[in-house]
Amino acid sequence: MLQTLDIEHRLKSTLDEFVADWGLDAEITAETWLVEDLGFDSIDVIQFIVAVETAFDKRNVGFQELIMQDGRYVDDLSVGQMATFLEARLPAA
Repeated sequence: MLQTLDIEHRLKSTLDEFVADWGLDAEITAETWLVEDLGFDSIDVIQFIVAVETAFDKRNVGFQELIMQDGRYVDDLSVGQMATFLEARLPAA
């Protein structure tokens, strides 16, 4: 399995590219929240998930399990939450 730090690094790189044109001056860390810190809206979250799947060359990772809880969308996701989720679902590099 990929290591959490490797996954976090790839997530941060993907996120940096994703928000490059947004004019944000925020350091991306494991504690960075997509909505609260970066101002994502729901379509941004979905587009970022697609970008992450592309970056990891893995489709259908099962992100719905992460973004939906008790039949409702979660309010926010952190980079660290996404890394932990991916660590359990991606094969070793």
